[in-house]
Amino acid sequence: MNQRDSRSRSCMALGQVLAWLLILIQPIDALADAVPATLRDFHLSGTQVGDANAESFQSPQQCSACHSDTGGSADPYASWKGSLMANGGRDPLFFAQLATANQDVANVGYFCLRCHVPMAVVSGTVEVPDGSALSERDRDGIDCHFCHAMANPRYGEGSSPPRDATILAALESVPVHTGNAMFVLDPDGVRRGPRGDTEPSHELLVSPYHRSGALCGTCHDVGNVAVSRQADGSYRYNALDTPPESEDLASHFPLERTYTEWKLSAFATGGVDMDGRFGGDGGGVVSTCQDCHMPVRAGLACRFGPQRDDLRSHDFAGASSWSLDIIGRYYADDPAVDQQALAVGMAAADDMLGRAASLDLHQEAGGVLRARVINESGHKLPTGHIEGRRAWVQVRLRNGQGNLVREYGGYDTATAELDETGTMVYEMAVGLSAAAAAATGNVPGRTTHMALADTIVKDTRIPPRGFSNDDYAAAGAPVVGRRYADGQYWDDARFWLPTAAVTAEVTVYYQTVTRHYIEALRDANQTDHWGQTLHDLWEDSGRAPPITMATGVLALDGFTRGDFDGDGDIDSQDAERFAECLAGTVDAETCRAGDFDGDGLVDCSDAAALIAAWTEPQPGPGFDACQGSAIHAIPTLLPRTLTLLAGLLMMIGAVRLGHPRFLRQRNRVRSFRGGSAWSG
Repeated sequence: MNQRDSRSRSCMALGQVLAWLLILIQPIDALADAVPATLRDFHLSGTQVGDANAESFQSPQQCSACHSDTGGSADPYASWKGSLMANGGRDPLFFAQLATANQDVANVGYFCLRCHVPMAVVSGTVEVPDGSALSERDRDGIDCHFCHAMANPRYGEGSSPPRDATILAALESVPVHTGNAMFVLDPDGVRRGPRGDTEPSHELLVSPYHRSGALCGTCHDVGNVAVSRQADGSYRYNALDTPPESEDLASHFPLERTYTEWKLSAFATGGVDMDGRFGGDGGGVVSTCQDCHMPVRAGLACRFGPQRDDLRSHDFAGASSWSLDIIGRYYADDPAVDQQALAVGMAAADDMLGRAASLDLHQEAGGVLRARVINESGHKLPTGHIEGRRAWVQVRLRNGQGNLVREYGGYDTATAELDETGTMVYEMAVGLSAAAAAATGNVPGRTTHMALADTIVKDTRIPPRGFSNDDYAAAGAPVVGRRYADGQYWDDARFWLPTAAVTAEVTVYYQTVTRHYIEALRDANQTDHWGQTLHDLWEDSGRAPPITMATGVLALDGFTRGDFDGDGDIDSQDAERFAECLAGTVDAETCRAGDFDGDGLVDCSDAAALIAAWTEPQPGPGFDACQGSAIHAIPTLLPRTLTLLAGLLMMIGAVRLGHPRFLRQRNRVRSFRGGSAWSG
């Protein structure tokens, strides 16, 4: 046997050993018990089960007797009926997430249901965390009577209805902070609204609260209350059967920070004139959530009421087009689901996504395309629920014959796979620290087990106008894995241009869920049908196809590779810049002009190309980093090494396979934080 054959067999043997080694040392999630937790672990201030009289809350169908068929696009009942708000208790994506969350953490569904199906608090079915006790009334999600019975937890003398003082005084605990479904309901369902000039058939109290972003923030700011922030900025699981020490969302592990992102933006501090981009017929200055998500239209609030020019639509359009699509598919034969209204809601969501971003294209010196993605919204782009959502930049470069010569951010619709190489993906991802992984029996690092997460792995989403790094970080909404200066509400993504390219076609896409996330929900589900059902709906719906947010085309000019300053020559100024790139002392994205071979790196092969293209009379530069060369060899694996690895493999196998249920999860949990963190 020659040396080459020996090395080949050694590598093959090593591959087999490592494959089995990885199998045995991986924690086996399928055998994991739920981390123990009680309802008290998720107990927060506000209205609780038993505080409100369920018989006092009318169904949406009863509200429709007056608030439908008003003859316009602002019809309150029809616009609400096609929203995700109206279908929160029917969303297959939510129920697939709920199943795996309950598998990971006992009773966490009680916390989730308060936002997605809040009438379950009124009916009492919220206390069955898996949602199996939900009634048809509950499944109407965030409905008319629920929202219009909400009282401002912060009583304002002279602005809040006097009745609210009594309601707040009767609560076990009054919310001091906004978020985490800490809502307060009128126990008798007395309705509230922003207008004082109406004469409805029911009692109506004037409520400025219903014009404020704080009302929306009740459920659009979410933190895991069982995972608390430490003094050093890290997060830890709380002690078992113990409500959080603080209800300030900044102290809870972030799962959604939409309200906080808005509250810390320029929109909330005086408003921003968006020149009619949002707000419907209202246009002008955008300052509240309602200005964008409840746009102004002319119409009737009630079929026998006065015509109004400033009526607020109730379509609550966001980024929920795909969720509405699968709801329509799953409940195709359910008369409670209005298919026509869903179609209108989907169109409104797609339209909103098209308004949320804009694109500015520019060709920089040395063969570089800069695609500036501008966040036009009042929060991060994208925002909302963190799992699965992403936006990215796709660039297609074509030659004079229209043929594609290079692509970044390519998406394969057949496989639902995104090529992330060389492009920018805007998303938030969470993970498990080493301590949390050891306590729960999962793998450290990025995870789809959101209920267990205690680490922000990535947050490259684009901030809104008025952004401040310090303020956002303090509120639990930091940037991770990207750099944004204070005040920056755009991102500059840069792309290397081949010399043959004459046209750049650029598109910013948004996608609600990724293939990886859908498959993770399916594969992890050991409880019910929702994981597989969601996967089937994903397949049937075209695998959550990306939605265009912004697009543009740029005609490209000729360029000189290596010409950083754009003066047409490769000279000493360019050499200085190239040396900085070679040393890694500057942002790599600004070095693309020095990447002669287009491999995404500025290295010694590019240095040779720059010297060959030198245009100054004096001799070309020499780069100290490229003097000589180093050969990196892969050491041969000797039989002795393989024997040792095999022995190690057998030892690990004996330990793991011989231990009942591989060291049960509760033993792992007891070892985390001295046995106080969710330990049984």
